[in-house]
Parts: sequence; C-alpha cells; structure tokens
Amino acid sequence: MGFNCGIVGLPNVGKSTLFNALTATAAAEAANYPFCTIEPNVGRVAVPDDRLSTCARLAKSAKIVSTQLEFVDIAGLVRGASQGQGLGNQFLGHIREVDAIAQVLRCFDDENVVHVEGSVDPLRDAETVETELMLADLESLERRSIAAQKRARGGEREAKAQMEIIEPVLAALRDGRPARTVAIPEDRQRDLKTLQLLTAKPILYIANVDEASAADGNRDSERVAKYAAGHGAPSVVISAAIEAEVAGLDDAEEKREFLQTIGLDETGLDRIIRAGYGLLELVTFFTAGPKESRAWTVTSGSKAPQAAGVIHTDFEKGFIRAETIAYGDFVACGGEQGAKDAGKMRLEGSEYIVQDGDIMHFRFNV
Repeated sequence: MGFNCGIVGLPNVGKSTLFNALTATAAAEAANYPFCTIEPNVGRVAVPDDRLSTCARLAKSAKIVSTQLEFVDIAGLVRGASQGQGLGNQFLGHIREVDAIAQVLRCFDDENVVHVEGSVDPLRDAETVETELMLADLESLERRSIAAQKRARGGEREAKAQMEIIEPVLAALRDGRPARTVAIPEDRQRDLKTLQLLTAKPILYIANVDEASAADGNRDSERVAKYAAGHGAPSVVISAAIEAEVAGLDDAEEKREFLQTIGLDETGLDRIIRAGYGLLELVTFFTAGPKESRAWTVTSGSKAPQAAGVIHTDFEKGFIRAETIAYGDFVACGGEQGAKDAGKMRLEGSEYIVQDGDIMHFRFNV
C-alpha cells in the first residue's frame, strides 16, 4: 500500500463525487443532502507512473503491477461534531484510522446544491473542520493528561516521557493550533503517533471548482492555496465533475484528448497522488523481470531490508544484499544486462537507504 488517505469536509462539498471519480466506482452515493455517506467507503486506485511502463518494456515483462493508494470517503462533518452533532463521534473515529487527511473545500456556486452553512466560503469551511478536529483532540488529550500525570507523580518513567509530548501539544490546542504545528523531536515522533491525534495527521487541501475553472482555478481556489501555504500544507485544484467525466472514459487516448480540450495535461487524480506522496514522504522502487514489473512504495529514509519486507517478510528476515540499479542508469543502459555490463549495478547492504526509482533485486536466506 502507498498510503491511506481520508477524504473529509463539510456535507455537499463534492467528497463522494471526487471519491467516485478517483476510484471509478459508484460505491459512494453522491446525493444532494447531508450524511449521504453513512459508512466510510474504501477504494483502491493504481498509482500512474510512466517509469513502470518503461521498466516493463526494457525487461520485456509479461505483466505490469502498479502500487496502489487507498482512499476512504468519510461522511461530512458539521459544527458540533466533536460534541456528537450529526454523526460526529462515528466520523471522527473513522478519521483516526487514516494516515493523512485530504480536506475537500467547495469553491463553486450552484443553487441546485445546498450548502450546510447557507453560503460558499471555503476558508470558513476549512476552519470549521479544523476546529472540530482540534476540539476532539483537546478532549481526548486532556483525559490522557490526567491519567499520565497521576502515574508520573508515582514515579513512572514512561508516564513522565509521555507528558513531555502531551504538555506542548495541549498548550498548542488550547491556543487554537493543531498538533501538527508542534515541533516534536524526530526520535519522539512515534510517541506522538501513539496519541492518535486527528490534527497531528498531515493534511492536503483540495479546492473543488466548477468545470469552467478546472484549468486555471478561480478566486476561491486562490484563497485556498494561500490558506494552505500559510499552514505549511499542499493544495490541489480539481473539478470533481470533470474527474467524474474522465473516469467514465475507457480509452486512454480519449481521456487525453478530453483533458486537452479543457486545458489540462493530467487528471486531478495524478495531482492528488503527487501531493499525497510528498505529504507522506513516500518513494517508489521497482522490481523488473520477464514475469512482471512491479512498483512498490516505502517511506522516505527506509533501508534496503525494510523495502525487501514490503515484498515479503521472509525477504527482510533473511536479507543478504540488494542488487540495485538507479532508474536513470537502467534506462540509459537499455535494461538490467546493459546496466550490469556498464558496471551500474551496485550491491547494497542493510544500511542502504532506498532512493526513489531504484530497480532492486533482493538476495535473502531463511
């Protein structure tokens, strides 16, 4: 799996329409009323990567297997969700289970699609969702703090260490700042994750515009871009309606021509994937051979044995070495044999950090 991303936002901002387009399914009901998504819908999509096709061509692979992303369509939040309004508690629980948040913001006017707040204002909507998530985190963390403080006073070292994380995050939440804004040392990031805070998750803002604004955006999407940049987050402009039309086309050339007519050279899915990869600091490596060429995803900074473990746990347990070719060398040399002949295949050990685009073959013994 590449990553697990929850699509969130207020009701009727285009979440389910986007989800359906991204996954090319009708699994989520896109209806013009709040809470049309009662259970989170999960869809997996292949990650488009031209490098994989090139690897397959050079390796003369019989099969191509892309890495995948998982999107979770989570029902709309409303004001008071942290206090159980709407279906708040249930939905907040679903958000806790995802790795990252893609917040869809409505940047289009349509009198036929009601807005739960009565008007279109993407920044107000963003702050409404963020506030509800912060309130939920604050309540959860205050409860944890009381219990941890008691244990810390009793001399428990683990509780004292936990309070070193809880206290600065609590201070930020009380000050109206999400947990992700708190500078936590790299070696304590795992401790932060154990708190399961909603606002500690990385966030991507998706400005959902009308079809006419799909190529260049509009005034509201520009406001979203500035807002996202001010919060250190990426943003993407898409038109969920356009994405739905593209998803309905079967032929790749037909999709390309359709996008070109509206001034686009790629789908919103591609932009969301690229932003998501950057958000979670993910890299792709490849395995390529006559049987198949396959793309795999690991977190940036992963070492060779961890990458081997993504393929099979036995590969990691019995890791010996990784035969590695940089993607550029693989292409320039015409494939694996050419890279070997040119001395471009490297034998990497257990401390090697996987680079984006590496073509790897693992040697192991169990």
